[in-house]
Amino acid sequence: MEGLIKDLKNILSKKKRIAITTHTNPDGDAIGSSLALFLLFKKMDLDVKVITPNQHPEFLNWVPGCDEIIIYENNQKFAGEIINNSDTIFTLDFNDLKRCGNISENINPNTQNLVMIDHHQSPSNYAKIMFSNPEISSTCELVYIIAEKLGLKKLIDKDIATCIYLGMMTDTGSFQYNGVNGDTHKILSFLLDKGIKQSEIYNNIYNSNTLSKLKILGCAINNLSLIHNKNASYSFLTKEDLNKNDYKKGDSEGIVNYGLTMKNIDFTAIFIEDENEADLIKISFRSKNNFPCDKFAKKYFFGGGHKNAAGGKYEGNIENAILKFKSSLNEFKH
Repeated sequence: MEGLIKDLKNILSKKKRIAITTHTNPDGDAIGSSLALFLLFKKMDLDVKVITPNQHPEFLNWVPGCDEIIIYENNQKFAGEIINNSDTIFTLDFNDLKRCGNISENINPNTQNLVMIDHHQSPSNYAKIMFSNPEISSTCELVYIIAEKLGLKKLIDKDIATCIYLGMMTDTGSFQYNGVNGDTHKILSFLLDKGIKQSEIYNNIYNSNTLSKLKILGCAINNLSLIHNKNASYSFLTKEDLNKNDYKKGDSEGIVNYGLTMKNIDFTAIFIEDENEADLIKISFRSKNNFPCDKFAKKYFFGGGHKNAAGGKYEGNIENAILKFKSSLNEFKH
């Protein structure tokens, strides 16, 4: 990492125009890492903007710096010009330019300095500087490590610490996944000493549900099924389910985890019909113990992610997606 840090110091030592972006449908780690880096760079008096491909869920509106996010889908010309005119672009919480949607059309790896900060597996080789480490629990944790290596730890205040904690908490299932280790907890100790309100952060994410989110959850649990001989479960949400329960962006966030809370279940999935696109099923996978979600998602559903949390897609109807899931489970060896 030392060579990468040296290269990054060289970039930051020059007064460049910087853009920070992340993946479509940004989650807690995407928003947390982007805003942590944004606020850090602002304290360094750098010319920096943060641009997300589309709107984040409403339950993230409280995050420090959130009101300064430029949303690409809401103002494509303005956001596109900012990206085009940026000398350096930081791509956070994804490792393939396809993941940032139409923003990628404004990025030129040949003329711009691209810096990847990510913890997903199998990165594409598009960035000049690649901080890519799947062993790290979250992109937010990686942002903290990079800040520390740059000698910028002293600049981390309560707001930046809050952003980092947010991503670490959400991407580890509140610190329950295998990627959490002693180093993770040392960072948490530092963040707590900065005065963050960890119970407030938790409540803002997990205890601020809307009626529509709870109705969607109830619908998903009602659609839950078990595959006993495979220690697996699955659920689904159709367009009809979403529409009749007044679905809003973010309402299905975290629902997949409920299928993993049952005794003797090691692997679960939820299939959700895309509300805007015909014949597209979005799939989330979660596991515990030794079931490799990422390998299963990559092999059968054009996806990927982490060992215990991954995503994929299926083109077709939801019934056939579930049939493929069942047959793939019978075939999959791990």
